[in-house]
Amino acid sequence: MELKVNEKIELVKEVLSSDLIESSFGDGKSICDTPEIPMKHSFADQIYVRQMNLKKDHIIVGAVHNHLHVWFLMTGKVIINNNGDVVEHIAPCYTVSNPGSQRLIYALEDSIFVNIHKNPTNTQDLKELEKEIVSMNIEEYNKKYNI
Repeated sequence: MELKVNEKIELVKEVLSSDLIESSFGDGKSICDTPEIPMKHSFADQIYVRQMNLKKDHIIVGAVHNHLHVWFLMTGKVIINNNGDVVEHIAPCYTVSNPGSQRLIYALEDSIFVNIHKNPTNTQDLKELEKEIVSMNIEEYNKKYNI
């Protein structure tokens, strides 16, 4: 039986959250917040910058991004499954991420990954920002945007 793209992502999330893989982080249902992946948060006028420092062999399951935004791979090499499209990225590079994107990132090397998000209210409250910029799953995203 052929699995649809979203079913494949759900299956991968289930495996990763089962502790079968010790260097996997994030369950795609909440924002990944763990000491193993240092995060740096920076702010500019109406901009929020989120930097993740990934170690080789780390696997990250991200939340569903609500808005069009840009991300940069500053150093390293990663393979990203973005809603079923699998691409290897070698730093330095960047790409535009569409609304509804949910990424699974596998670090082939130590890597620095940076997301740039809009922040129209200039808040520095991370919980408030996360509610604005991501949904915890595709169902929440679809409901939020009446899809």
